[in-house]
Amino acid sequence: MSKPIIAVPADTSFFQDAVWHAAQQQYVGAALNVAGAMSFIIPAFEEGNDIDALLDRVDGVLITGARSNVHPSLYGKEATEKDGPFDPGRDANTLPLIRRAIERAMPLLCICRGIQELNVALGGTLVSEVQELEGRIDHRQPAEGNRDDAFVIRQPVTIAEGSCLAGVVDAGEIQVNSLHRQAISDVAPNLSVEATAPDGTVEAVSVIGAKNFAVGVQWHPEYWASTDAPSRKIFEAFGDAVRAYRAAAKS
Repeated sequence: MSKPIIAVPADTSFFQDAVWHAAQQQYVGAALNVAGAMSFIIPAFEEGNDIDALLDRVDGVLITGARSNVHPSLYGKEATEKDGPFDPGRDANTLPLIRRAIERAMPLLCICRGIQELNVALGGTLVSEVQELEGRIDHRQPAEGNRDDAFVIRQPVTIAEGSCLAGVVDAGEIQVNSLHRQAISDVAPNLSVEATAPDGTVEAVSVIGAKNFAVGVQWHPEYWASTDAPSRKIFEAFGDAVRAYRAAAKS
């Protein structure tokens, strides 16, 4: 069987006086080399993309992290300058893409900004500057050091007993690289909390009643997917689901 193909929504970037539609190599590299799936990068147009036509041609969806944040108007709040930066083209694609992937029982893995988009797409809310909340730790990326130092695995999370992730990486405590200043506030009604940080921050969710793999994680399994066992297992589980979906569609 040929390799399955997944949809990866692009971010809008500005480089050399031009607008680029791009995805980071860590995500598409982990998809190819660990999950065993090739990627179609979907341009972040605010209008014009046909979500169902896109999903007709792929076997799964990977929603990546990004520097931008989901616009607060999409979860009922007024935007302030510190809530940014924003990427309206990405928002316009990821939210309907998430909803339709779930409705069509397609494998779905949402990472960092992706878990926040998953929560918003299904009716939840977000909180900005989580480190400013009483009792919370600072989850932000360290200001100093190189990229590998920033993404080092340093924070414990606890995987809930009986959760989808427990079936992938086992229940209990694992170490992750969670880097964010926004987080889930009100959990969407159709999401189940899969993992939490020691300060109670939601670190992973799954879609209740999903007919396929549909998981969001706040940390970055893509970064060390080739060397860290829990990170690798998450991408392998996603890849297994994508291949099974493709096989069923071809049968």
